[in-house]
Amino acid sequence: MNDSALTTPTPSSLPVLSVEHFQKRYGDTVAVRDLSLSVEAGDIYGFIGHNGAGKTTLIRSIVGAQAIDGGRIRICGHDVARKPLQAKSALAYVPDNPDVYEFMTGMQYLTFMADIFRVPDDERTRRIGELAERLELTDALGDTVGTYSHGMRQKLVLIGALIHEPRLLVLDEPFVGLDPVASHELKAILHELAARGGAVFFSSHVLEVVEKLCNKVAIIRGGELLTSGTTEQVRGDSSLEDVFLELVEKEA
Repeated sequence: MNDSALTTPTPSSLPVLSVEHFQKRYGDTVAVRDLSLSVEAGDIYGFIGHNGAGKTTLIRSIVGAQAIDGGRIRICGHDVARKPLQAKSALAYVPDNPDVYEFMTGMQYLTFMADIFRVPDDERTRRIGELAERLELTDALGDTVGTYSHGMRQKLVLIGALIHEPRLLVLDEPFVGLDPVASHELKAILHELAARGGAVFFSSHVLEVVEKLCNKVAIIRGGELLTSGTTEQVRGDSSLEDVFLELVEKEA
């Protein structure tokens, strides 16, 4: 695999992502209660739970899309609430249903993302070229996004997320809509990012992918963290699917 699309992030002894006693309410309903976890450099961290468990609520707060009602979230030491620009400059986010301006061409969108993160012209050209080739999107970059399939939009947004070489990549169901070749390539890209000292935090319903790809995992139910740790510790002698079902049924 070509690994030059991502360069080594600046080393740091701080966690790439630190969530401390996080809480979020919607009216009188507590969506997430007293949740703490830490994502270190080199981690590919899976975050799993049933629909409505609180996964997206936490992710939206991590990326600064909604306010935090309690606790603290820090990215590379930067408090998301107090230093949002510093925190956001170190991360990239790909939602489960990416919303992209349909009137733009793929290249215009990627140029727009590179401008936001002030990526130099020579660097953006190299990174776009390499990532588009790996995800087999090169031939479509001149087409408008309105003509793209869901899978093509997913690839485009992934390239846009990686263009500034984030320390933390946050993904919500990243493999939905991707063909097998693109899924395989994305897994390789995530491993490369982690090997360079970055980190990946992603939610998925596909537990087999989480089990094979992630070195750490957390399980949430009803807004509360049931367990977290290395994948081997959480899984034990069972499959991750068996552990997940057993924990969820026990808590229910």
